[in-house]
Amino acid sequence: MPFGKQKNVVNIGIALVWMINGVFCKVLNYVPRHQLIVARILGETHAALLTRTIGILEAGMAIWILSRIKSRWCALAQILLVAAMNVIEFIAAPDLLLFGRINIIIAAVFIFIIYRNEFKTHVSLS
Repeated sequence: MPFGKQKNVVNIGIALVWMINGVFCKVLNYVPRHQLIVARILGETHAALLTRTIGILEAGMAIWILSRIKSRWCALAQILLVAAMNVIEFIAAPDLLLFGRINIIIAAVFIFIIYRNEFKTHVSLS
């Protein structure tokens, strides 16, 4: 697959991660564990509203990724957000994470994919 098409496929995959986690898991609350994590970290009082807001912002991230506008800034924002969210969850709510503390490894792989896709150029062997 030519590099440009490969990068587009990876962009779509990354955007889908943000969209699924934002819309389905948080906005539509198909995965209530996300609201429990928000409640643990930010408090019960406004956990539902904050969870939906985070979900909408995650959907916005998916749109930003697909737009390719300021793509390096977008990738940097994703890397910082994923790292921060996962460190906070690792400390404050490991028992609520899908894979417990191992989630941090999955986050690191996701960060690597984002980094590699945006900041590393393709080297052709032909």
